Amino acid sequence: MDGISDVAVGVKRGSDELSMYNSPNSGVSSISDGASNGSDSKKLRVEEAPPSRVLHIRKLPNEASETEVIALGLPFGKVTNILTLKGKNQAFLEMGTEEAAITMVNYYTTVNPHIRNVPVFIQYSNHKELKTDAGNQRTQAVLQAVSAVQSGGSPSSDVQEALAAASSPVLRIIIDNMFYPVTLDVLQQIFSKFGTVMKIITFTKNNQFQALLQFSDPVNAQQAKLALDGQNIYNSCCTLRIDFSKLVNLNVKYNNDKSRDYTRPELPAGDGQPSLDSAVAAFSKDSNSLLGALNPLSAAAAAAAAAGRVALAGQAGSSGVLLVSNLNEEMVAPQSLFTLFGVYGDVQRVKILYNKKDSALIQMSDANQAQLAMSHLNGQKMYGKIIRVTLSKHQTVALPRDGLDDQGLTKDFANSPLHRFKKPGSKNFQNIFPPSSTLHLSNVPQDVAEEDLRLLFSNAGGTVKAFKFFQDRKMALIQTSTVEEAIQALIDLHNYNMGGNQHLRVSFSKSTI
Repeated sequence: MDGISDVAVGVKRGSDELSMYNSPNSGVSSISDGASNGSDSKKLRVEEAPPSRVLHIRKLPNEASETEVIALGLPFGKVTNILTLKGKNQAFLEMGTEEAAITMVNYYTTVNPHIRNVPVFIQYSNHKELKTDAGNQRTQAVLQAVSAVQSGGSPSSDVQEALAAASSPVLRIIIDNMFYPVTLDVLQQIFSKFGTVMKIITFTKNNQFQALLQFSDPVNAQQAKLALDGQNIYNSCCTLRIDFSKLVNLNVKYNNDKSRDYTRPELPAGDGQPSLDSAVAAFSKDSNSLLGALNPLSAAAAAAAAAGRVALAGQAGSSGVLLVSNLNEEMVAPQSLFTLFGVYGDVQRVKILYNKKDSALIQMSDANQAQLAMSHLNGQKMYGKIIRVTLSKHQTVALPRDGLDDQGLTKDFANSPLHRFKKPGSKNFQNIFPPSSTLHLSNVPQDVAEEDLRLLFSNAGGTVKAFKFFQDRKMALIQTSTVEEAIQALIDLHNYNMGGNQHLRVSFSKSTI
C-alpha cells in the first residue's frame, strides 16, 4: 500500500467507542507505544494518515444505506465512488478531489457526523483511490442521483431522505457584528436561495439578534447551513452563525416585522406592530435577476434595499432622517435625543416639531445609520413612554431662518465633538448593541471608586443591581434593573464630567454581570 504505515487512533485499547479493525480493508491497525523502558504503554500512539480523497468511515449503524453515507460527503464536493463493508459496519467514500476530502474531515472534527442518530467516525484512508467493479449498477445509479443534485437537479427521494436523516427543517440563526440592521425580509431573501422559506421568527436574546427560520424541507436547511454558516451579509459585518434548532415546527401568531408565516398571509399584524411592507411583495417578483447575478448575500441586501426595508449607502432616494413620535413632551429636549440616537450614528440635526411637541425629526449622517437607529430604538421606553421611530420623507432637517427663535426646539449638532463614528474604522463600529440593562463605561478616571459610580447612577434615577471594573479600571460594566433605566442613565451620564476634564463615555453592553 504505497509503503504508507498503518494509521492508529489515539484511544485506550479495548475502548468500544473507537474499536480498531485490523482487517486488510480498513487500513487501520493498533500500534503500541514503544516507551523508552520497553514496557507496553496503555495509550496508543496517534499517527495521522496523510490526507487522501478516500475516506474510511466506521461504526455505521447496521441499516445504513449507501445513500446515507454519500450524503455525508455531498455538501463538500463531488462523490466519485463508494464501497460499503456491510458485515464490518464500515464504508470507504471517494471524493472527487483531495481538497473536498480535507474540508469534509476538518468539518466533521468539529461537528460529529451522525447517520440515523448514531455517531460515526471518519478518517483518511491509506487507499488513494477505490478500485471497485464499475459495473455495480446500484452504486452507479446512486452516484448519478447525487451528482444530479449537485449540478442543480432535484434530488431523488432516497437522496432527500438521506440528507434529512439527522437534521431539522428549522435553523437557529445568530447574527454577530450587527453594525447594520438585518430585517426579517433580508433573511428571507438570503435563505430562499436554498428552498421554500415557510416561517421566520426574530427576537433578541442575550443582547443578540437571533432568528428561527423554517424551510419546507430539512434538505434545504442542511444545504443553507453548509453554504451560509460563517458568511457575512454585508462587507465585513453581520456574520451568520447557523445551527439546527431542536424545534421541528414554528408556531407563528402574527405577520409583522418580527415574525412571519408565509403560508398564512391572513394572520393579523398584532398590537402596535407595523404590518407587512407591500413593497417587498411587489419587488420579489423582479428579484430573480438580481439574486441570480450576485452572490446570495449581497443580492439579498440589494433586494431588501430596493424593497425599502434596508437602506444601503448611496441608495438613491433613501433618507437619513428619522421621525420619532410618542415622545414625553414635558421631558424631551434636542440634547437627549442627540445622546440616545448618537449611540447608533452621528446625529447632525434635531428638530422637535413646534405644533406637535411629542414628535421630532432627527437627521443622521447617512441612511445606514438612520436604519440602524430605527431598528434598535423603535419600541423602546424613553421618559416613561414607548417611542415610535420611522424613516421620514424629509431628506434633511431645516434650520430656523436667521433671527427666528424657535424656543430651542431645533439644534444643529454637525460640528459636535461627541460624534462616536467620525473616524473611519473606529472601534465604536464594533460595539453597537441593542439597548440593554447593562451599560459599558469607559474613560473612568483612576481615582474614581466603584462607590462613586454606583452613587452617580443611583442619583440618575436607576437601581444599580451589579457592578464590575475591568482589569485596568478605566472601564466598567454597570447593571440597572430595567432597560428603560439604562437608557435614562445613558442620556444623563454619557459625556458626564468626572473632574480633571475627563468625560465618562457610556454605551450599551452585550455582556451581563
